Amino acid sequence: MQRVAVLGATGSIGCSALDVIARHPQRMRASVLAAGSQVDALLALCRTHRPDHAVIADGAKFAALRDGLREAGLPTQAHTGEDALDALVAGDACDTVVAAIVGAAGLRSTLAAAQAGKRLLLANKESLVLAGELLTRAAHAAGATIVPIDSEHNAIFQCLPDAAAHAGLARICLTASGGPFRGRTRAQLADVTPAQAVAHPKWSMGPKISVDSATLMNKGLEVIEAHHLFGVDASRIDVLVHPQSLVHSLVHFVDGSTLAQLGLPDMRTALAVGLAWPERVASGVGTLDLLQHGTLEFEAPDRAAFPCLGLAYSALEAGGTAPAILNAANEVAVSAFLQGRVGFLGIPALVEDTLAALPATPAGTLDILREADRAAREHAGRAIVRIHDRD
Repeated sequence: MQRVAVLGATGSIGCSALDVIARHPQRMRASVLAAGSQVDALLALCRTHRPDHAVIADGAKFAALRDGLREAGLPTQAHTGEDALDALVAGDACDTVVAAIVGAAGLRSTLAAAQAGKRLLLANKESLVLAGELLTRAAHAAGATIVPIDSEHNAIFQCLPDAAAHAGLARICLTASGGPFRGRTRAQLADVTPAQAVAHPKWSMGPKISVDSATLMNKGLEVIEAHHLFGVDASRIDVLVHPQSLVHSLVHFVDGSTLAQLGLPDMRTALAVGLAWPERVASGVGTLDLLQHGTLEFEAPDRAAFPCLGLAYSALEAGGTAPAILNAANEVAVSAFLQGRVGFLGIPALVEDTLAALPATPAGTLDILREADRAAREHAGRAIVRIHDRD
């Protein structure tokens, strides 16, 4: 029986993972569920899936979790905090970890799972953006298997199943939906609202990831991820806008062949691949009918209107702490945008300003990366205060 820890269980990816797990009760079960602060939602999931352990990050909600589990008559043990989560993912409570905690908050538990040699279904892109070299090195040393759950990287994973395929690799091409503002000029983006930005045309995602998709920062972060996951430098990673979101990514080989993975836009496919690989199991997702969907469109991304993509490439090329600075500044900027404190175009402006103010330095340890993350957040926060005061 495969025991699965689902970190970020109340989010969209966590719920999709639990849906797939529940379809295969004879071969897998959710043994650990973790959430940030949504204690009622976590309790509801515990009543359905009956895990051995439940973790709430917000210590103020621990009593509600503990008491709610008791009232429900569940044997599930309640925990709170990062130390408890790290111990669970590194110990014998699970052998597979779905890392779906959004943002830098997911780094520590993801690294703990890799260091413990677990099968790691990686949906937390910030772990690779902040500490890609450290994470992949730890996974290799411990014999951990990293299966990316982003649909784009999962597609590449399926197209590059072994070392022989890697040997003939020429280029990787990540596809992007283009987000809700595809086709708009930079001037037309000045007045867009948070509600418009989170209304993704294809995917049901949280607000932060939805805004990242709208700015194309999400794709920029995925470029950095692809570099670490597949050992490909920035010059061999392309981005192609594909609004139908049916071709999830492509891989070009030196012999002129191109492989692509296609499927309906549903995260359960990638999660089923991660949970069962190299086997295939039912995910609850239907088969793609190309006749029904008709024409597939492709176009180059507009880097002038969406400069976050270029900023991510620049951070990858600079290396060291630059990707961590990029990620931290973006998290602060997106939060400010969602709160109405800066405009949509303020997001790339704040990220660019922070990258310019904090030049990249070598990033040999997690402490160095955490300091870069802290400094970037502090700088971006001060810049937002200045903008707010000026306005």
